[in-house]
Amino acid sequence: MPLRYRPLWLAVGWLLVGLVIYLSLTPRPLELQVEHGDKYSHLLAYFVLMGWFQQLYPSSLGRLLLLVLFVGMGTAIEFLQGMSGVRFFDPADMLANALGALLAWSLGWTGFHTLLYRFEGRLVPKR
Repeated sequence: MPLRYRPLWLAVGWLLVGLVIYLSLTPRPLELQVEHGDKYSHLLAYFVLMGWFQQLYPSSLGRLLLLVLFVGMGTAIEFLQGMSGVRFFDPADMLANALGALLAWSLGWTGFHTLLYRFEGRLVPKR
C-alpha cells in the first residue's frame, strides 16, 4: 500500500539531506558539548537519513541501495571537508556515518521501515 503523502515525505527527506550536507560543510558546525560529541552527531544524522528514506523505499533492494548511497555520501563529504581548508578529514567521522546508516538499516528488518505507514494510518482514517 503506497504512502498517501509520499511527495511530502520525500520533500522532508531531501531537506534532511540538505541540512546534513550544510552542517557537514559549514565552517562553524554545531557541536555537542560532550566527549566525542561530533561522532554522536554523525551517527545520529546518518541514522535519521537512512531511517527516513527506508520508509519511502522499503524493499530489501531499495534499503540496500540507500545504505550504499548514504555510506558513499558520508565518505564523499569527509573528503570535501578535507579539501575545504576550513574543516578536517576524519576517518572516524566516516565510520560514525556508516555505523549510523547501518544501524538504521539493520532495524529495518524489525519493521522499523513501516513507521510512516503506521503514522499515516493514525493521522488519516481509512475511507
